[in-house]
Amino acid sequence: MAGHSKWATTKHKKAANDAKRGKMFAKLVKNVEVAARMGGGDPAGNPTLFDAIQKAKKTSVPNDNIERARKRGAGEEAGGADWETIMYEGYGAGGVAILIECLTDNKNRAAGEVRTAMTRNNGTMADPGSVSYMFSRKGVITLDKAEQTEDDVLMAVLEAGAEEINDHGEEFEIISEATDLVAVRTALQEAGIDYNSAQAGFVPSVDVAADLDTARKVLGLIDALEDLDDVQEVYSNIDISDEVAAELDED
Repeated sequence: MAGHSKWATTKHKKAANDAKRGKMFAKLVKNVEVAARMGGGDPAGNPTLFDAIQKAKKTSVPNDNIERARKRGAGEEAGGADWETIMYEGYGAGGVAILIECLTDNKNRAAGEVRTAMTRNNGTMADPGSVSYMFSRKGVITLDKAEQTEDDVLMAVLEAGAEEINDHGEEFEIISEATDLVAVRTALQEAGIDYNSAQAGFVPSVDVAADLDTARKVLGLIDALEDLDDVQEVYSNIDISDEVAAELDED
């Protein structure tokens, strides 16, 4: 049931500067707006909106920004954009698979910027379907370890549909079927366990082990992609060992 401790699929977390923080806020606000547009503006009846608001609050996005985005998405306030989700696929150094999820109001701009970032950072674009088959849509919940053990979390979520729990150092990651995400999140709440984020995402079925050089190149590519305004999420199947991670931390 419990996954082993590894760095796979987690992004290299560096201290965010103000520019990156601003971009992150904008993406989280965009998520709130889209969730409200797709499922209505009431978080109690729209689990996706509830989770988008929760994640934005946990990341310290101002409440006013969150509420305005909710109102725009729900049509209660003018100014909402016509956002569209587009997936791009590619490979990074060492044959690492990359899935790029964009939320954009201009497909041509998004495609051009993603292609440029890939080309400049040791990446190559791939045909639709040639990479995505290596990933499955799953529910992904992250929470700080705090005082609870892996067994505490496991007991709370097992019957709700959790498939595995991964230990990522300072936090746990719970994986479930995407359709069980709300049930697992609710089970945590009922057990009094706080969580950082709950969302549907892509989890790789096969990992690619990376040496230090490959890891540096792939993480550089992911950073470049995440820096694009239209890119919401970047998923990869890179597996970085504890030893390589320690060397990266010295960079």
